[in-house]
Amino acid sequence: MKVLKFGGTSVGSAANIKRVKDIVLNQNEDVVVVVSALGGITDKILTAAHNAASGTGDFHTELTEIRQRHDETLRELFNGSGSVKEHVDVLLDELEKLLTGITLVGELTLKTLDRIAGLGERISSHIVAEFIGCPRKDSSEFIQTDSNFGKAAVDFGVTNNRIKETFAGFKGAAVVPGFISKNAKGEFTTLGRGGSDFTAAILAAALDVEILEIWTDVNGFMTADPRVIRKAYTIPEISYSEAMELSHFGAKVIYPPTILPVYQKGIPIQIKNTFDPENPGTKIVKGVKNGFDRPIKGISSISGITLVTLQGIGMVGVTGISMRLFTALAKVNVNVILISQASSENSISVAIEEKALDVAEAAIREEFEKEISAGQVNKIDLEKSVSVVAIVGENMKHTTGIAGKLFSTMGKSGVNIIAIAQGASELNISWVVKNDDLRKTLNVVHESFFLSENVELNIFLMGIGTVGGNLLKQIKQQQERLLKQNHLRLKLTGIANSKKMLFNRDGIEIDSFKEQLDASEKTSSLQGFVDEIKEMNIYNSVFVDCTANDAVADLYKEILSSNVSIVTANKVAASSEYDNYAELKKIAKKKGIKFLFETNVGAGLPIINTLNDLVNSGDKVLRIEAVLSGTLNYIFNTISADIPLSKTIQMAKDEGYSEPDPRVDLSGVDVARKILILARESGYRIEMDDILINRFVPEELFAGTLDEFWAGVSELDAKFETERQRLEAENKKWRFVAKFENGKAEAGLQEVDSKHPFYDLEGSNNLVMYTTERYHEFPMLIKGYGAGASVTAAGVFADLIKVSNI
Repeated sequence: MKVLKFGGTSVGSAANIKRVKDIVLNQNEDVVVVVSALGGITDKILTAAHNAASGTGDFHTELTEIRQRHDETLRELFNGSGSVKEHVDVLLDELEKLLTGITLVGELTLKTLDRIAGLGERISSHIVAEFIGCPRKDSSEFIQTDSNFGKAAVDFGVTNNRIKETFAGFKGAAVVPGFISKNAKGEFTTLGRGGSDFTAAILAAALDVEILEIWTDVNGFMTADPRVIRKAYTIPEISYSEAMELSHFGAKVIYPPTILPVYQKGIPIQIKNTFDPENPGTKIVKGVKNGFDRPIKGISSISGITLVTLQGIGMVGVTGISMRLFTALAKVNVNVILISQASSENSISVAIEEKALDVAEAAIREEFEKEISAGQVNKIDLEKSVSVVAIVGENMKHTTGIAGKLFSTMGKSGVNIIAIAQGASELNISWVVKNDDLRKTLNVVHESFFLSENVELNIFLMGIGTVGGNLLKQIKQQQERLLKQNHLRLKLTGIANSKKMLFNRDGIEIDSFKEQLDASEKTSSLQGFVDEIKEMNIYNSVFVDCTANDAVADLYKEILSSNVSIVTANKVAASSEYDNYAELKKIAKKKGIKFLFETNVGAGLPIINTLNDLVNSGDKVLRIEAVLSGTLNYIFNTISADIPLSKTIQMAKDEGYSEPDPRVDLSGVDVARKILILARESGYRIEMDDILINRFVPEELFAGTLDEFWAGVSELDAKFETERQRLEAENKKWRFVAKFENGKAEAGLQEVDSKHPFYDLEGSNNLVMYTTERYHEFPMLIKGYGAGASVTAAGVFADLIKVSNI
């Protein structure tokens, strides 16, 4: 035998009742069907009752709507006639008489409220029983309670015997109204909130059924709220304890009192979806085999909370403070959701529903009036607009480091935790956050504890030129492999060019990003882009700067302070004033996020990363010598008797090695910035003005227009050819070299012979030599392509992977 309970939504319309009939008739065993009132009807009945109690008789609007709703259902199911119509009309007339009586006396007692509140179930059970074609069993005739109207306590001795008598020899199907009961005097009572679930559980336990099925409008318990976490999925199986915890903290799938009767008998509960009956749903059982790789079963939350904190040095060591606080709140029927107390005993915090705040505060001030006057309690702090979040899982108590991982991840994501509570059973860890941080908190926890199989990195890209465009191509090529092999999902969440910007929390398709960007209604704005990132407040976000824009770099501090990592090919920030550079590094470290700029020096070469490893492992950098301009190296590798200096510069521009204005490269400023960054990463304080740049092109060529430059640079060809011939005779070559040693840095043209490591440097390659305390006799060399959009994009991509921590 089974007990099937259908909630208000499941019987909320004629179409839904037809679904219920199909489900019941498809059962292969005897079933007892418990039904709630039609969805929303009980609320309307209660509203009508309270309106009637005002003495004005203003209940007719609700009563008319209640009649219309049931008449409409009867028309669709029975053409509006038959014996069931008579039963319904009798009960609706009873409702009207009760409401009229309430109006006359101008009072609504709990006893009357119980009688009136259960009418919805009494009506719906007649309709469903008649439509299915099975008998109706009146639960008020066999569930006996005390006389605590509003939330009566069940007399299980009497109730269980009556249920067994009622269903003795029972076969087939029967419909039972939920929620309603009677006391020993035969007066109507109700089982309180979630009473229909409770009715089903009482029946299931008394009849020792195989399973209790709760049919609702969801597939079961989910790892998180699917309205917030799109990747949330149904939990196949949980324990009674886990279900109790999740139900308490906002997962309104089943009401906690429902679980107790079947828990005591070891009867499983199956949560099923009336609108998706083939879905297996969630099974609640006594013991669950749960792998320790997933110690967290689910995440739940409650919003609309206020945190009330009672604080005072005079509370320390004083017995009874907590008892008095909870007694004061209990007297005014305020439910305490969470408790957190400092070990010093000078403060205690309780989370309550926001709607109960005024009553709660008045009760606390009244209780502690003397202590407040004496200054023993100096503060009653009210923190509004907060939410309680909880993670639940029985295996948490067998797994070390859960709390550490949880709060570390929260901190790195910039979520401030206001209060914490954990029971000794370790089944639940609860904490309080601001409402604004709730979405990010849920996402952080869901990702962090691998409730989703994959780690997600949300990319906000500024600049889609040659480097940015190549980066997107590389991401597209690697997305599938990274997802499959490393469980890393790279998601383009925001993108901007000079005209438009585009955002999508679910991800922007790279194949069509240009069309989507062009169609976007958002005009591009640097501050607007950053504001949007902050507004979206997404966990595991990274800002990628593929521009060379000073204004973009000026926003780095704000971005990092918002707990968003930065990966940049833009050299401006790292080569800005030392104090600004140091502050950016400090913010990133403090926030536990990344500020990566590998491509600032050698495009895709691991120059900075290797240097960081040396310094972090305790080595000391004594000297740096480097060829750091792929453009200049290309020029001096290409110059020959047939190709003069001016032509090599033009070729470098045509090949895409140089900036559109080659003077940017020829000035040596770019090289100076790179040696500056390396010196700083080595641990030295140095400014751009401290670097000596020896230029090989006359200053006047940098002053005029670009056309004047092209006209004037050819005049240098003869001089450079003469010098080139001399170098060739001496078996030497030109290299534009940057050096740092003894706190001093310089950059300029240098002649190197065949024994020097720079001599054989080909094409646009870069080469860096680190002389350190460990690598002293034989310096460490890093060599490879140091220019070009594709290798620079590859370097940015490598930094992105570092941000993901896979």
